Amino acid sequence: MNAKPFASGLSENAVVITRVADRQWHALDDDLVVGRGHAEHRPDGRLFVSIDAWHDAAFDRLAEVMPAQLPAPLYTVVDEADAELTAGWRRAGFTVRRREWEYVVPTDPQVTGLEAVLPPSGVTIVPAGRADEGLLRAVDRAIRDEVEASVGWQSMPAEVIPRPEGDTIVDPSKYAVAAGTQGYLGLIRVVRAKRPRIGLVAVRAGEQRRGIARALLAHALGTLHRSGCAAAWTEVNESNQPASALFEGVGARPMSSNLELVR
Repeated sequence: MNAKPFASGLSENAVVITRVADRQWHALDDDLVVGRGHAEHRPDGRLFVSIDAWHDAAFDRLAEVMPAQLPAPLYTVVDEADAELTAGWRRAGFTVRRREWEYVVPTDPQVTGLEAVLPPSGVTIVPAGRADEGLLRAVDRAIRDEVEASVGWQSMPAEVIPRPEGDTIVDPSKYAVAAGTQGYLGLIRVVRAKRPRIGLVAVRAGEQRRGIARALLAHALGTLHRSGCAAAWTEVNESNQPASALFEGVGARPMSSNLELVR
């Protein structure tokens, strides 16, 4: 977790940074822990850092020492509304790489307008938990390759769930798919933890603009509505205009934004 640095009269020279474990640091003032730093690899292989500090001086010292002991590039994510924390990372040489909006998405079909939405001719929606795992992995791999060859997979919403090396499907039961005569054409992933989150909606490049993504969304939101969930959440990269249009078209509202910073 990133925590904002708090101003104080603490001298930066008084702060001692100690590496306490692999990719973990403490900021000490007279042996008192006044800040913690952490680094971890995301599933996409990128290295993200976070700092939880009590004082500006502790934050700045951690943000100075950690990059010197880690391979570049380094990334971090902050709530855009937290100007103080963002300023701290900027002081450390981080710059804004992208903005990601968090949307709250209604599930009631009468609100979303998706009540009568059906998949296009020749396409059926296979509910979550019923997809063929081999075909699911095949369409996931194909979509990732297509995205990587165009805008790059790093433009997609951040994936933070740990997964085995080389495996991009953590839990097949979380995916509903759009099935055609030649295999799966698209997928949607919904994870229910503290609140339902739509982590991914994607369709094969050659099958886009046919209404498949909208049909997958109609199915997922309708399923959530019937189970008693009034809303779901999702994140969309600001530059992904088709995804923004898809969600805003069903009444989704942006609630907050995160900045991904890089050094």
